[in-house]
Amino acid sequence: MTATDTRAALTAEQAGWFAETFERLVGNVSQAVLGKPHVVRLAFTCLLSGGHLLLEDYPGTGKTSLARALAATVQASHSRIQFTPDLLPSDVTGVTIFDQESHQFQFHKGPIFASVVLADEINRASPKTQSALLEVMEEGRVTVDGIPHEVGRPFIVLATQNPIEQAGTYRLPEAQLDRFLMRSSIGYPDSDATIAILAGSAIRDRSATLSPVITGSAVVDMSDLAASVYVDPAVLSYVTQIAEATRRAPEIALGVSVRGALSLVRAAKTWAASQGRHYVIPDDVKTLAEPVLAHRLVLDAEAEFEGAQAGTSLTRILAEVAPPAQRASVTS
Repeated sequence: MTATDTRAALTAEQAGWFAETFERLVGNVSQAVLGKPHVVRLAFTCLLSGGHLLLEDYPGTGKTSLARALAATVQASHSRIQFTPDLLPSDVTGVTIFDQESHQFQFHKGPIFASVVLADEINRASPKTQSALLEVMEEGRVTVDGIPHEVGRPFIVLATQNPIEQAGTYRLPEAQLDRFLMRSSIGYPDSDATIAILAGSAIRDRSATLSPVITGSAVVDMSDLAASVYVDPAVLSYVTQIAEATRRAPEIALGVSVRGALSLVRAAKTWAASQGRHYVIPDDVKTLAEPVLAHRLVLDAEAEFEGAQAGTSLTRILAEVAPPAQRASVTS
């Protein structure tokens, strides 16, 4: 078989190293975010897939802690932007200022120029400020006064929003939601994790105690390896059928776009490598379908009023669309 692109295919040995390193990353963050290994895995899958993560959950569930722990684990620059109604686009991207000494305009970078960016309470900023993130999240650069500025790699935006506190908030537009590779929630910890958290109440910020596991350049190397994971045409057809089924569903007004299908394939590649495989299987697609696709669906207004949910619709579609027969082994 040949790979689906021109880069060298990931080998079984490289997949084993990738999985071992991935587990170390997850284990390190799990020291700060107790009892939530699956959400931590999703966060690193986003990072290594070159995507962004939207954390939507109730207050006090550890959204900010997860972002801080991720930044602490990766030895790269990080920043935090507190989104407020009066936040301006230039407060995020930066501004060009005239230097009287050099008699030239100089660009002063904003907090978006970091490898790990925590956008806290993103839905509190105005749509104009939120739109300033669209270019940088998709293209990895910002344009100020007609001049593009690259943010570099690795780069991930971890945005948080509170789903129940709507006063003074703005709904994220569909175009911006589509820029997030995944949307997830942390949820409340179980009893054992809660007891462990309470026992360590003297530690105000567990993420501050974490040591880096890998460097930013190593993250880029892992991302390149994940991108070379093999995807069989049958699996690509499976993803296509899922996307098309969302467009035909009567309760869904807007189904999965091509960008959404691409995002699912990219995330599935990283997930497969994290499991020590150099190829994607249908179960990888099933596992990631809801966090990657659910927030991209726009439900019909009447169906939503009657209680329809994107996650429920995806579950039904996954049950109806038959996955391809999984082979015992795949060679690249």
